[in-house]
Amino acid sequence: MNICFVGTGYVGLVSGVLFSDFGNTVYCVDNDKKKISNLEKGIIPIYEPGLEELVIRNFNSKRLIFTTDINEAIKKSDIIFIAVGTPPSKDGNSADLSSVFSVAKTISNNLNKHKIIITKSTVPLGTGDEIEKILSKKNKKNLFDVVSNPEFLREGEAIRDFKYPDRVVIGTNNVNKVTPIMTKLYEPIIKKGGKFIVVKRRAAELIKYAANAFLATKITFINEIANLCEKSDINVEDVAIGIGTDARIGSRFLRAGPAYGGSCFPKDTKALVKTAEKYNVNLNVVKSVIHSNDARSNLIANKILKIIKKPKGKKIGFLGVTFKANTDDMRDSSCLSIIPKLINKKCKINYYDPTGRKDIFEKNKSILFYNNIDSVIKNSDLVVIHTEWDEFKSLQFDKFRKKEKIIIFDLRNLYHPDDFINKKIKYFSIGRPQNV
Repeated sequence: MNICFVGTGYVGLVSGVLFSDFGNTVYCVDNDKKKISNLEKGIIPIYEPGLEELVIRNFNSKRLIFTTDINEAIKKSDIIFIAVGTPPSKDGNSADLSSVFSVAKTISNNLNKHKIIITKSTVPLGTGDEIEKILSKKNKKNLFDVVSNPEFLREGEAIRDFKYPDRVVIGTNNVNKVTPIMTKLYEPIIKKGGKFIVVKRRAAELIKYAANAFLATKITFINEIANLCEKSDINVEDVAIGIGTDARIGSRFLRAGPAYGGSCFPKDTKALVKTAEKYNVNLNVVKSVIHSNDARSNLIANKILKIIKKPKGKKIGFLGVTFKANTDDMRDSSCLSIIPKLINKKCKINYYDPTGRKDIFEKNKSILFYNNIDSVIKNSDLVVIHTEWDEFKSLQFDKFRKKEKIIIFDLRNLYHPDDFINKKIKYFSIGRPQNV
């Protein structure tokens, strides 16, 4: 098949590359000329393990084409994926769909035969209806079908998630015509046992938001339980095992830690609440999740200040600053809320991240980047393990014993308190006894 992906961000690039790896001809379109030029050279704009090799291989095989010519790419394709960004709008709650609708208008101007137009971007309930209206202004309805095909890719695990998904969700109001085409498109995944679910278009749009809201709820729930555990001399990991082995609940997303962040959970929970308000529905559970998560970073910042006691001039070292491991994504990372609170108390911040220096910190003289872990530890009064990168899981803190004190605040519970018994190291973690 000939496929067009409009947008070479995280979702569009990963999905487009892997569809080309399945043998399709894929046009990846972006209006950023520099990004397209770099992709043609094998320079990847995002950090995703294994992606660079796939880009180079499929580009060299001429199955993967990077272009800024959106009109030509649309005309040559049978299936068009809209994979542009849907960031929070100015009110911070609803999704900004201006890019989605702009692409829809461009598609409308270039329909030269029947095409399936698919929203891969995360969009609110009813967006497919609006796209259909845009296309109908200039085209007969037999020239297109608008489909919702939400993505469920985890950053850092995207290639595996695409090839071996829990499910593929197809939302269409024209089941008889669309289902055979989408089945053929996803055939390599279906053959490996991937669940293929066909629902109404609006249902597919809501599935994405509902799934993210539920996962965000699990994270927020276990973080609140962790707060109780710290006050009642209980290890939150024991509780997580005890409830996670219940098949009705499951163990995934029951790891206590910082507030959830990233490109999905914060904006999708807020957008879901905003959508519900349009239908006069009050989502009290999701609202509580948002409120609790917003308060989480303040709670952790206060714990750090309590540990160091006299914050003025103290150096706080952060190991990892991205919202999770195996990604360079800083969007809504909890450290972006924690660090300013520490700086306001006259602390200095040192940090190391495997994905390198972060532009967002560059202009702040109170924040210093180090290119190795040792330097952060040696030059910090308190070390905060913020992100669960593998290289942080087996650090030999003993070698820093010459330092007068080593204080560790492990936000990911990568270590156990018993590891530091009889050592000149103060260790704090999340949801366990002996916390501040």
